[in-house]
Amino acid sequence: MSNKILEVQNIKVNVTKLNDNDYICISDIAKVRNNNSRAADVIRNWLRNRSTLDFLTTWEQIYNPNFKVFESEHFRKQVGLLTFTPSVTEWCERTNAIGIYSKMGKYGGTYAHKDIAFEFASAISPVFKLYLIKEFERLKELENQNREWDVKRILTKNNYLIHTDAIKNYILPDNDFYKNKEWLKYAEEADILNVILFHTTAKKWRELNPELAKNSNVRDYASINELTVLSNLESHNAELIKEGKSKEERFEILSDICKYQLDILNNAEKIKFLNEKGSD
Repeated sequence: MSNKILEVQNIKVNVTKLNDNDYICISDIAKVRNNNSRAADVIRNWLRNRSTLDFLTTWEQIYNPNFKVFESEHFRKQVGLLTFTPSVTEWCERTNAIGIYSKMGKYGGTYAHKDIAFEFASAISPVFKLYLIKEFERLKELENQNREWDVKRILTKNNYLIHTDAIKNYILPDNDFYKNKEWLKYAEEADILNVILFHTTAKKWRELNPELAKNSNVRDYASINELTVLSNLESHNAELIKEGKSKEERFEILSDICKYQLDILNNAEKIKFLNEKGSD
């Protein structure tokens, strides 16, 4: 469990994750008090207040289905007694609370869910609480930016792998279409482009991939680069038809265009992938 550290008014405040929730070290926040009080004593005094216990009880009832409400009444009934000096450990053990806890070792101290930590900070210093919230929000924005960057990197790498896998496993070359152009006389325009880009007709692909063909077609397994080139080929093909070019002529012209454009896009993608891999 790794900790992040916030710098709030020259005080370092640890933040950690527990069950995907942010917990802030209130022992660090207690250092705002400059009367030489121990952090544990500051937290004990805070726990003695009825308003604190009411807040903690309500929070647990909302977020913790295993919270022992009856046991929490034991604490609330003792509010005001001089002998009432509850500890966080005692509160957690008796009520099964999850909103606050203490731990030993590195980054040790008392940690509280951010909702509770902000409430504690408010009791210690409203001004410090405002700065704490500001720094915490900055941390979350930074985490979101890093997460977005990681997702983009993963998508880029996965797209490259999907692309190569699609070529290997689904787009099966059939050189007969290139050796024997007789099929062009009867081919529909969509299949001319399929052969140029995927080296197979839609019918041949269905025959080679019967299970996949139940719910998809050859174009469903195209990469982004291939779909980009396909769109360009459709535009070029339309212009060549207007010019009166035969299917054989258009096949040759569009094949050259396809190879040229795919080479450019795929090489650019490889360079980007290798650069990102090198920066890991």
